[in-house]
Amino acid sequence: MIKDLFTATVIIGIISSGIRLATPYLYAAIGEMFGQRSGVLNLGVEGQMLLGAFVAYFVVLRTESLLLAILAAIGVGALMGLAMGFVTIQLQATQGIAGIGFYLFGMGMSNLLFQKLIGVVENIDGFSAIKIPLLGDIPVIGEIFFRQNLLVYLAFLLVPLAWFVLNKTTLGLKIRAVGENPEAADSLGVNVALVRYFTVTLGGILSSIAGASLSVALLNVFQQNMTAGQGFIAVALVYFGSWRPFGILAGALLFSMVNALQLWIQVLGIPIPSELAVMLPYILTILVLTLSLTKGKGPSALTKAFEREG
Repeated sequence: MIKDLFTATVIIGIISSGIRLATPYLYAAIGEMFGQRSGVLNLGVEGQMLLGAFVAYFVVLRTESLLLAILAAIGVGALMGLAMGFVTIQLQATQGIAGIGFYLFGMGMSNLLFQKLIGVVENIDGFSAIKIPLLGDIPVIGEIFFRQNLLVYLAFLLVPLAWFVLNKTTLGLKIRAVGENPEAADSLGVNVALVRYFTVTLGGILSSIAGASLSVALLNVFQQNMTAGQGFIAVALVYFGSWRPFGILAGALLFSMVNALQLWIQVLGIPIPSELAVMLPYILTILVLTLSLTKGKGPSALTKAFEREG
């Protein structure tokens, strides 16, 4: 029954699950935000997430080392980011088309590697919950916020860190300048290509960690196409958050809470068609994009190639 959703146990469960489920959104969207703030749109986030998810899962399956798994995901994400940078910055390919190509590559490669190297779904021992002393003992609040796994804590710490880098450092100033007016930034001695390479590579790394958070921290398993569109939702979150870290955090929590809600609807057997419940996050994505594109103004040089004169 619908009223079952309003019990204290279920509400706490939805919020706690929503906090966890926001993790991949935050990593991927913050990474994409840095790229877009420098003028590069990467629609290949989903593919980077899938490769990161597979590589991290495979390393844990073979070595049982979570540290090596994250390092492997970082390496793969960096390579994917550098490749995306080469195609869009060096070769000046159309960013949207290039991103779709990298998405298809990541999806196809992760599926191929899974079929050839593993073949069957196997559970692994991933990151376990860490109870923060004292804070974890607070009734309700402790259960929701302070009994999560390491990657969840790091994802939420990433938000203020990203804000600080963008707004309080020289690097952040260069990123914003390159995204708004690369010609002016170049005239002041800023290496536009280097800044864009850095942000796109950072975006690849964070997207790969986002995928790893799914396979070795949230689900502890790898399945083909397991991201189910979360990479594209992460891109939408950048628009929703108006290219600001805390705006992205709000959007990530909104999406994750809706996702947690639809999961609990199915668990409780509430008489709502499961297909409709599963569609909720994607319906929300369409609404978010529609509203965001009418209210927000992105970086002026977004998707625009830059070629230095002379």
